[in-house]
Amino acid sequence: MCPDDFEKTSWSANGQPIRAINGTCMSQKRITRIQSNSRGFTLAELLTVMAVLAIFAGIAVPNYVAVQPGLQLNGAAREVLGKLMWARSKAVAQNNQWVVTFPTNHSFQILDDTNNNGTADAGESTQTIDINTAYPNVTISKSGSDPTFNSRGTAGGSTTITITNTSGAKTVTVSGTGNVKIN
Repeated sequence: MCPDDFEKTSWSANGQPIRAINGTCMSQKRITRIQSNSRGFTLAELLTVMAVLAIFAGIAVPNYVAVQPGLQLNGAAREVLGKLMWARSKAVAQNNQWVVTFPTNHSFQILDDTNNNGTADAGESTQTIDINTAYPNVTISKSGSDPTFNSRGTAGGSTTITITNTSGAKTVTVSGTGNVKIN
């Protein structure tokens, strides 16, 4: 029998408390079993997890921002290296000259020089790569002649390309034998 006053607890004949929940009479054992089966997180648990995540983010974000310029410098150097090696392999595969020029401090051009005169003529394809689109705040400078790869894979002289940003500098060298490497 449920008590009329839902605020008070009644006792059954065997000494078990009886409470009315949502209009239904239940024993304390059943109420405890129902409450222990409840799923989810408490507000305290959620706030604790949020605090731990905020601490990790507070540590990780400044470190990531500090490492970013170095990653951009390495990526830009590898981009230049890869494009120079690609131009060399195309010169060998197509049995003609490929010229790499540096018109600005953040871009370079790759010319498929089919008539081997060293300049871009009508009908010759030119590819311009702006390094700042993928790697902002990176500059390129060149010392020596423009790398010109011939059909044997060699270059017409040695060239040093310096890639710089706020974290430092990397150099890409092209030797007369056509070897391209990052120093």
